[in-house]
Amino acid sequence: MIRRHKGGFTWDGVDILPYKEDGTIFKSVTRQRLFDGGHDLPVELRYFEVGDGGHSTLERHQHAHLVMVVKGKGQVLVGDKISDIELQDVVQIAPMTWHQFRASRGEELGFLCVVSVDRDKAQRPGEAELQEIKGSPEVAEFVRV
Repeated sequence: MIRRHKGGFTWDGVDILPYKEDGTIFKSVTRQRLFDGGHDLPVELRYFEVGDGGHSTLERHQHAHLVMVVKGKGQVLVGDKISDIELQDVVQIAPMTWHQFRASRGEELGFLCVVSVDRDKAQRPGEAELQEIKGSPEVAEFVRV
């Protein structure tokens, strides 16, 4: 299978979809599914784009993520650490680790994300977990829910 590049960050035969359709809170994020598993490769490759000032959902999963920034720059919360991220940075997110991406540097943030085809649904924090996540002033300021 070959997904032909159409220009920008789009590919032939790949729809640009809303990031999520389950009512979770996010801002200015789209997703594209570039590969959804097959043969001996049980992973999904997705492209996410976060608009300037946008953010992904604060969530965690039982599965790991591997992300590579391919457009722009921004920030990511992984666990209790906020890091600046930019072109070609790779972010590994361990299972059951709270994470959130933000395009907070005056431009869009685009990244490829590899996850297992067989994975659990995202978990969102309850009120007690949210207070724990916001334990430091820096993280409290960063998190969007």
